[in-house]
Amino acid sequence: MFKSITQWHRDWEDEILQVLQDPARLNTVQPGYRRRMAEHLAKMSTIERQQVHAFTLKYRGLKGYLALGKLLLALSAMALALHFMFPAKFSLLEALVVTHALGLCSVVGFVSMWFNYRRIPAASVTSFLKVVALATLGALVGASLSAFVDGRSVAAMMEKIGRTLLIAGIGVGTFYSIIYGAVSTWRNREYEMLTTKLQMQAEQERLARQLSETRLRLLQAQIEPHFLFNTLGAVQQLAQTESPRAAELTANLITFLRASLGDMRTEHVTLQAELALIEAYLKVMKTRLGNRLQFSLSLPPALADVRIPGMLVLTLVENAIKHGIEPALRGGTIDVVVTEQGAQYQIDVRDTGAGESLPTTLGVGLSNLKERVQLAYGTAGSFTLQTQEPSGMLATLRLPLVSTHEVTP
Repeated sequence: MFKSITQWHRDWEDEILQVLQDPARLNTVQPGYRRRMAEHLAKMSTIERQQVHAFTLKYRGLKGYLALGKLLLALSAMALALHFMFPAKFSLLEALVVTHALGLCSVVGFVSMWFNYRRIPAASVTSFLKVVALATLGALVGASLSAFVDGRSVAAMMEKIGRTLLIAGIGVGTFYSIIYGAVSTWRNREYEMLTTKLQMQAEQERLARQLSETRLRLLQAQIEPHFLFNTLGAVQQLAQTESPRAAELTANLITFLRASLGDMRTEHVTLQAELALIEAYLKVMKTRLGNRLQFSLSLPPALADVRIPGMLVLTLVENAIKHGIEPALRGGTIDVVVTEQGAQYQIDVRDTGAGESLPTTLGVGLSNLKERVQLAYGTAGSFTLQTQEPSGMLATLRLPLVSTHEVTP
């Protein structure tokens, strides 16, 4: 019996927590008193639901039973004190009934007031009188019940302790109404302050997101002309020397532009699409540089659909061509390797070109790339550049494995 009751209570608590977290779960609650309570919870504001959720989570299960047991022990102690202080007026049973009735009603009322402060009317004489009247009525009802259980008439009970009950009811009602007004006023002010704070945080996040988007668009606007002008310069150079490779380069350039036009204006692309764009670009460069350029691309199939800010890796490859392969008389090799590193993936762009020492300052392309990584991933992403032996550079991107919607635009 006890096990079935505790299971029923545990299921009800779980149901309440689910509705508080997601009001849409109201539709799963069966009709009846539990549905009516769930409807009341679902109508609360987000802040109120969070507060009730935290309270329910804190006092669920055994913690709630312990808190109730402590309350009953405290009320029983008060009943004993009342009985010993006024033995002629209160039997032990009467004292127990009166203190428990007043105590439990006060606690339930206080908890209700604590979480329903948005629906409490402003303090007034009328509300004060209502609270006092209800407290006095509660005391009289409790005393009447104790008299009935004790086998005495209500009239006899009233003659014996009527004045004491009236004073107690008025005293408790007055005290409760003062607490009622003070707590409701304080809780409403706290609610307004929290609401204002949340609104300010939401506005700051919106402005920060807009700023990030604007900065990314500006960075892309710098990268695209920088890249395109370099590529078209190669076509111009071959055309001026009437090289027969001009036609081949033009064909490769058309292939590259067809592949890149969509990606240049897309904030995020898959790694597979990014490496396809890089391959088209390197074919263009190989037509120009001939045997001075060799390249290889490696992408595990498991990472093909991982999304990345568009043209991020392409910027590293272009930088390797411009500062590594082109200045070297012998040319060199560019290897692009993508590997999975636990919760991250790593992109290495390695060249064996002319670079023998790290630059003192990063150029436009790499500066923009570093800032894009920071804007998109924060501290979860990183970019490093280091020298290779005997010459060349290794550029490394370490980025978190996240889904598309988790990447900051």
